[in-house]
Amino acid sequence: MTLKAVPTPSEARSPQSEEPAVKTRVDVRSLALTTLAVIAVVVMLQYAQAMIIPIVLGVLISYALDPIVTAMARWRVPRPVGAAILLFVLVAAGGWLLYGLRTEATAIVEQLPQAAKRLRQALENDRPTTANAIQQMQSAAAELQKAADAAAPPPAPTTGIQRVQVESPRFSIGEYLMYGSLGLAAAVGQLVLMLFLVYFLLASGDLYRRKLVKIAGPSLTQKKITLQILSEIDRQIEAFLLVQLFTSALVALVTWLAFRAIGLQQAAVWGILAGVFNSIPYFGPVVVFGGTAAVAALQFGSVQMTLLVSGVALAITSLEGFLLTPWLTSRAARMYAVAIFVGLLFWGWVWNVWGMLLAVPMLMVLKAVCDHVDDFKAVSELLGD
Repeated sequence: MTLKAVPTPSEARSPQSEEPAVKTRVDVRSLALTTLAVIAVVVMLQYAQAMIIPIVLGVLISYALDPIVTAMARWRVPRPVGAAILLFVLVAAGGWLLYGLRTEATAIVEQLPQAAKRLRQALENDRPTTANAIQQMQSAAAELQKAADAAAPPPAPTTGIQRVQVESPRFSIGEYLMYGSLGLAAAVGQLVLMLFLVYFLLASGDLYRRKLVKIAGPSLTQKKITLQILSEIDRQIEAFLLVQLFTSALVALVTWLAFRAIGLQQAAVWGILAGVFNSIPYFGPVVVFGGTAAVAALQFGSVQMTLLVSGVALAITSLEGFLLTPWLTSRAARMYAVAIFVGLLFWGWVWNVWGMLLAVPMLMVLKAVCDHVDDFKAVSELLGD
């Protein structure tokens, strides 16, 4: 009889049967410090948004206007003079546009009572069904309350303490207007400061770039990498802003012409709003679709016209978003769609509407930096297409 040795479990496993495993070392202390630093940065961004948002807007506007000032400098116009002339022309054009739209804006405000009356009439026409549903819910709630009272223990004897009811203060139109005026004054002040920041950035030219290259480090490699990062940021931001400006203007123009042909009142105002919200990826077309549907329902009072107006708005923004914008941005840095969506959610939570407007350019800047820093290659891979 031949005896065979029985292999142990460790010997029975062959190298082919072993599952591959990634061995990595996690520094818990470094991870905790990084997490705390990220939380502190997010809290600071939310707390200081009144100061940071005008700075970010000013930098982006200076990127968009810098090629024009540079072209004027080639025509022997000093940069400070060229920047002042350009900003004056833009402010004057914006003021002229707002002044030209004042009639339509006033008409919208005047039509609010009539729109509210139509909405009330629509609700009154649907009152029987709504009232029946409400009565059934009230009856069910009353029966549930009776069952709960029967199952509950008897109430404790009162101790003679008087019940106090706190009433909320009534709505005051005076206080509302006062707070609204203060908010408008603060917005105007931030706009003026942002214009001054744009002027100084345009007048100084590439001075801050040279300063960043100078403080990057003593070695030539560090200066070269910093210069590459700045050049990449310039290229991507300029391409993004030019594409965004062109597509928003095109959407505003086409929407205005379509709404005017349909017969929608104040078509110019709604066209401009469609162009502005078009700069918000994903969420912008949804807002335009819902807003135009509500406006059409209040004006025409017809389901067919409501579907027509909202469908036209959705078709315009969809054609622009799926065909025109990808073709125009093919030469710029492509971003991963999921990364853009998550970035919109994050910056929208941090800075509300301004965060959604500024999310894409800030993600592009982050990707340009991560592309040239070895320690951040993983972040660049997550953001890239």
